[in-house]
Amino acid sequence: MRPSHILTLASLFVVASGVAPALADRIDGNWCAGDGRTLTINGPRIVTPGGADISGDYDRHAFAYTVPANEPGSGGKVLMVLVNEDTVRIAFGAATEEVWHRCDVVS
Repeated sequence: MRPSHILTLASLFVVASGVAPALADRIDGNWCAGDGRTLTINGPRIVTPGGADISGDYDRHAFAYTVPANEPGSGGKVLMVLVNEDTVRIAFGAATEEVWHRCDVVS
């Protein structure tokens, strides 16, 4: 996926999920799922829930990557869209969408 297409996909994801995108925040940071999984985004780099440090398609309010071979769902696409400063929606493929929150408070 080309970086220029990430905003288009993010917009479609936002419309489909019925939320408004965040406009002033950044998706960079540490994110936590309710079941203890974590991920970290730093620009175009991500440390995935499985611990892989890889590159993805970065936008200030969205991020997309392909799941590495050694993780569940390998080869699948993951799309994340920032909802607000503390919330991100993550689509793992076409079937599963989750809401994650920042692991640590950003002020």
